[in-house]
Amino acid sequence: MRLGFKFASKSNTFFTHSSLPPAFPPSLPYFPSLSKNFTFSGKKKLSLWVQRVGYKTETQLSDKMESGNPTEQLIRNLYPPIEPYSTGFLKVSDVHTIHWEQSGNPDGHPVVFLHGGPGGGTSPSNRRFFDPEFYRIILFDQRGAGKSTPHACLENNTTWDLIDDIEKLREHLKIPEWQVFGGSWGSTLALAYSESHPDKVTGLVLRGIFLLRKKEIDWFYEGGAAAIYPDAWEPFRDLIPEKERESFVTAYHRRLNSEDLEIQYAAARAWTKWEMMTAHLLPNDENIKRGDDDYFSLAFARIENHYFVNKGFFPSDSFLLDNVDKIRHINTTIVQGRYDVCCPMMSAWDLHKAFPEADFKVVPNAGHSANEPGIAAELVAANEKLKSLAKKNKP
Repeated sequence: MRLGFKFASKSNTFFTHSSLPPAFPPSLPYFPSLSKNFTFSGKKKLSLWVQRVGYKTETQLSDKMESGNPTEQLIRNLYPPIEPYSTGFLKVSDVHTIHWEQSGNPDGHPVVFLHGGPGGGTSPSNRRFFDPEFYRIILFDQRGAGKSTPHACLENNTTWDLIDDIEKLREHLKIPEWQVFGGSWGSTLALAYSESHPDKVTGLVLRGIFLLRKKEIDWFYEGGAAAIYPDAWEPFRDLIPEKERESFVTAYHRRLNSEDLEIQYAAARAWTKWEMMTAHLLPNDENIKRGDDDYFSLAFARIENHYFVNKGFFPSDSFLLDNVDKIRHINTTIVQGRYDVCCPMMSAWDLHKAFPEADFKVVPNAGHSANEPGIAAELVAANEKLKSLAKKNKP
C-alpha cells in the first residue's frame, strides 16, 4: 500500500512515501517548501522548546518557516487572564444597544474579536488569545447577545446590521483600521465584514469555518451529524413531532418564536445542548451545562435559528466564496479542527481552495471549540505571526 499526502501548492504535487528523500522518516509527512501555507498542527515532528513567563511552549518548525525568520519562534500559549480597562454601551439603532470592552494596551495594535453563534456573546477567556502588551483588544456582544440589549431580540438583526455595527464601533473608538479575529459564526461575520470593508482590515484569523451554505445547515441540523452523535441527536429530534421533521430548522423556528415563553425555553435548551454536546472532540461538561442556562440558551438558539432560516441574509449560497478576491491581499490564517462536527472541514477546505494565499492550519486532534488545546495554540500562533508582521511594517 502506498501512502500519500496531497498539499496545496502552485504545482499541486502529490507526494508519496516512496518518493521522499531517502533520509526522510517514512512515518512523517513531507512538507515541501511550496506548501508551507498548509500544515498539520500537532504532528510528531522535530520541535524546539522556548520559555515565556514560566510557560513551556512547543514551537513547530513550520512556525519558524512561516515567520520568515529562521531564528524567530512563535508563542503558542494562551496569555494570562486580564481585565478590561474600559467598557461601554453603544446605541447602534432605534432598537439595539451593543456592549463593548477594551483590554490590553490602549496604544497597541487594535484587534476586534467576533464571537460565534450568532447569539453566543463574548467571555473573559476570549482576551487570552492576544498579547496584551502589543494588542488593543476589543470585544463586543452582537445584537441581542451577551450584555447587549434587548436580549435575544430578532428585530433589525441581520448580517448587514452587524457589519454596520462593527463600523460604528470602529468609528466610535476612533480606530482607523484593525485586525479581525473570528471563529465559527465569527468566521462568517469576519469574512462578510472584510469583504465589505477590506481597506479597514490589517489581518484576519479565522477558525472553524462556517460559510452558512445550505449543505452546512443540513449537515448539522437535518440529521447528518446525527450519524456521529446519535445519543446527543435524539433529544434534539424528539422535541419535534414526526409530522414536522421534514425541516428541523423550520420546526424549531416556530417554537423559538412561540408566544408561550416556556415553549421558547424548552426549544432553546434542546437546540443549545445539541450544539454544546458536539462542539468538542472530547466531551466538555462545563460547555454542555450552558444548555441548562435559559438566559444564555434563549439568545443563542433564537438568534442562530433566525439567521439560519434566513440563509444568513446573503444574496446567494456561495456569496462569501464568490467575493474572496476582495480580501486576497489581506494576511490571513485559517485554523480548522480535523474532527469538527459543527462546522465540518469541507467548508475550511473550500475556503482554502478559493483563498490559497491564506495559511491553512489543520489541527488533527481537535473538534470545533476554540478552547481545545491544539486549536488555541494555533490561534495564539496566528496572532503572534500577525504581530510580527505589524512590527516589521510599523513606520
